[in-house]
Amino acid sequence: MMKDADIENAVNALDSLEIEIPSWGFSDTGTRFGKYLQDAAAIDLNDKLSDAGQVNRYAGNCPLVAVHVLWDFDAATRPDEVARKAMENGVRIGSINPNLFQDQCYKYGSFGNPDPEVRQHALNHVLDSIELGKGVGSRVVTLWFADGTNYPGQDSIRERKHRFEEGLKAAHEKLAPDQILLVEYKPFEPAFYQTDIADWGMSYVLSRKAGPQARVLVDTGHHYLSQNIEQIVAFLLDEGMLGGFHFNDRRYADDDLTLGSIDPYQTFRIFSEILGYQYDTGTTPDIAYMIDQSHNLKPKVQAMIQTVLTAQELFAKAALVDRDALKKAQKQTNEIDAEEILRRAFFTDVTPALRVWRDKRKLPGDPLQAYRESGYEAEAARERSQRRKELGLTSGGSYA
Repeated sequence: MMKDADIENAVNALDSLEIEIPSWGFSDTGTRFGKYLQDAAAIDLNDKLSDAGQVNRYAGNCPLVAVHVLWDFDAATRPDEVARKAMENGVRIGSINPNLFQDQCYKYGSFGNPDPEVRQHALNHVLDSIELGKGVGSRVVTLWFADGTNYPGQDSIRERKHRFEEGLKAAHEKLAPDQILLVEYKPFEPAFYQTDIADWGMSYVLSRKAGPQARVLVDTGHHYLSQNIEQIVAFLLDEGMLGGFHFNDRRYADDDLTLGSIDPYQTFRIFSEILGYQYDTGTTPDIAYMIDQSHNLKPKVQAMIQTVLTAQELFAKAALVDRDALKKAQKQTNEIDAEEILRRAFFTDVTPALRVWRDKRKLPGDPLQAYRESGYEAEAARERSQRRKELGLTSGGSYA
């Protein structure tokens, strides 16, 4: 049974949690072997913004939508119209994600490419994305690079580092005063000998050299198995360099599974480190909480609502950690009591706090069931199937 004080702590924590959902999470996706199609999947950016609005309507606290420049915009797209369309659906445009891996010219990298013309092409795209962010009212530009090499001796590792330093500095110079540049890392794939930004330390160094508005982006799937992600979070928090998260879960590598589906305790421990930092310092770190998941099999909107609800539950649990008791146990090097304090919070049923928080925000008590009963998904499937036929696109219900 939750105490009134625990409910209050959890509700206050949830009030501070704002989650960004990805536009690409609503499209037809699959694996490198092919796509798995769904009738209700989004066809264009308007569909994605509509779907995102449904997630925010039923789950709450997810008013931002991350957009991928290459997949969501073309030369005719007006940023002000995109911002207006987002507002019509009850959301805003969140992070801007340039695409630095899909063009054929990026075969040997983007910012790290030996060819200066390719590097300039990549930089121009990032600069255009920064301007696009200004146009849609976004303050976050996130950079993920597929750059690296597949064979020893293929290129100079140190020279590639220098090229990245140059490109990131040039991008940083064009940021608006309120914009931040988040630099993501990944240990492998698609480069299998060395990835240019392979871990948080490399991202940290490059962000520091880029300028004061650059920080590290942590994707929970971008780590080797058993890596202690909450330790990375603690270090980056202490250095003032934790800029954001891409939340997902994984069983083997970067699987983009639903948050908490494999290891909810890990997500809880990450949230606990963040809330512990707030408790110790009295300050709330400026962190962009972003979901980065691609639901190949699950219904898109339902999977995103499920993810947001899981994040809310685990964040509420992390707010229940008795910080004073934990500090006392730590000072006494009492390992058992210290661990039990965390476990007690993690295993607490926070349903009463979630109910109070949802009532306060006039949200349905069971957001997922309320969405299912709304009829939105069936109508979206009907309308989008018809539109696919008119556009000559493959239908989600076919075997083509």
